[in-house]
Amino acid sequence: MLSPDPDAALARVRDLALALPAAIEKVSHGSPGFHVEKGKFFAYFWHDHHGDGETAVMVRTTGTDEQAMLIEGDPDLYYRPAYLGPSGWVAMRVGGPEPDWERVGERIAVSWELAAPRRLLEMGGR
Repeated sequence: MLSPDPDAALARVRDLALALPAAIEKVSHGSPGFHVEKGKFFAYFWHDHHGDGETAVMVRTTGTDEQAMLIEGDPDLYYRPAYLGPSGWVAMRVGGPEPDWERVGERIAVSWELAAPRRLLEMGGR
């Protein structure tokens, strides 16, 4: 569902992502992306990406099994995004009237842990 205010949704995603250690924002393929230092991306924000009608944040999972479990457990929140879905990423809808930002933040943090270098995790992570 398209957010009535995608800028507000992006601001919330940005706050959650950039609160994590060594997180950096960078535009990737025309969309805001968040990565750890010079390393891997852990989240992307998409609004009506290729006309899909969704406002969402894409996050890493441990693989397609976890992705499927999340989607099956809550298909109103999670879906398999184009392009990143085959690699195990999952999308979380944040375009509704009142997204569960605590839950979104937790998944962004889990995704950060999957992308963070070992030294950051050994220093205590998030």
